[in-house]
Amino acid sequence: MIFRLSISQDAKLDILSAFLWYEEQREGLGFRFELSIEACLQKITSNPNAFQSRYADVHVHFIARFPYGIHYIVEKDEVKVIGVFHSSRVPINWTERL
Repeated sequence: MIFRLSISQDAKLDILSAFLWYEEQREGLGFRFELSIEACLQKITSNPNAFQSRYADVHVHFIARFPYGIHYIVEKDEVKVIGVFHSSRVPINWTERL
């Protein structure tokens, strides 16, 4: 079963911010980051419960090659991405995104 996907505005801003930072570091690196995000989202929507639950009902899938985690919740047949956080930062505001 493939789950529907919704990405919060906050999560979209997280992705955009990381994309822009990586592009500043090296041209094309932001695009690689986006490709990694897309690959992870495909895995998540295929089997959302395969990834660890870190905070009650919030699951995290860590992105290969980039130090970020996609934070999401599963509700019925939908995956809701609430944030994309750098792994060295404590996502203190994620609870406000639920």
